[in-house]
Amino acid sequence: MKKMLSASALVLGVLGSTSAFAADEVNVYSYRQPFLIEPMLDAFTKETGIKVNVKFAKEGLAEKLMQEGEYSPADVLLTVDIARLKELDNKDLVQALDSEVIEANVPAQFRDNDDRWFALTLRSRGVYSSRDRVGKLGNDFDYMDLAKPEFKGKICTRSGKHPYNVSLISAIIANHGEAEAKAWLEGVKANLARKPQGNDRAQVKAISEGLCDVSLGNSYYLGKMLADEQQVPWAESVYLNYPGQNANGTHVNVSGMAMAKYAPNKENAQKLMEFLTSEAAQKMYAELNYEDPVKPGVASSELVASWGEYRADDLSLEKVAENHEKAMKLLDEVKFDL
Repeated sequence: MKKMLSASALVLGVLGSTSAFAADEVNVYSYRQPFLIEPMLDAFTKETGIKVNVKFAKEGLAEKLMQEGEYSPADVLLTVDIARLKELDNKDLVQALDSEVIEANVPAQFRDNDDRWFALTLRSRGVYSSRDRVGKLGNDFDYMDLAKPEFKGKICTRSGKHPYNVSLISAIIANHGEAEAKAWLEGVKANLARKPQGNDRAQVKAISEGLCDVSLGNSYYLGKMLADEQQVPWAESVYLNYPGQNANGTHVNVSGMAMAKYAPNKENAQKLMEFLTSEAAQKMYAELNYEDPVKPGVASSELVASWGEYRADDLSLEKVAENHEKAMKLLDEVKFDL
């Protein structure tokens, strides 16, 4: 695994060439880790002859683009979570891209109404349950059940204000209303086994150690844990469940892309963005990242498929994003992380 560059090493310097424009190059700013996207970028270069220059970041991407302004060398922006895609859009750091190829490959639910951002992969927000103490949760299990008394002292989760949880809460607001979402948050907080902390994998570790019985977590982390020798015991201690199958469906978030507002290599940027939604690239995403392809008809990896099929919530990501501020407000009101 390649080491991720620090945020300061990110885009905090200008891409190597003296000019941001190059007939056979395209410049990418990315929140996604190098090993997750380099195989797709290498395949694009092999197919087109266009060199891809990449700068990686943990944070600060929007701020950097704002600092660079019209002199930014960035062409394509790769990120995760609808909230980050909307941040780039709301700060007017992206431009619309009219592409029949992308529109054919990415369902309307997973792209901006004005074609300013597009999903690349789907990331389901599942619930992990202890194999020994809980077992597999049935198809009638829903996120709303986590607020029931039967889960008192049994739930672990990362911070409620992490983007993955904020997006889930935003979807619950859209599906059930603000009042019911607040009551749900209060119920889940009352059922926590410990104060919110750590990341999604840390919650599965806590389940394996007997600290809690269920946790919220993105599905692809199960694949990541199974690929890490030290974390295999954690993964083998849980079942992955897809909530909402008899209700609204399982909440899905995305990794996505947008064209930078001042893209100096716009034609090459469009070629790359179209390639990333192609069947070839989508298959690579599925095999390498344990995420679900956004392009209809492209199968998930054999490992991911072994976790079971699920019906995704059909909420548009635009609807989810609209409730982001309301979700943050509710988290403060119930003092979820305290």
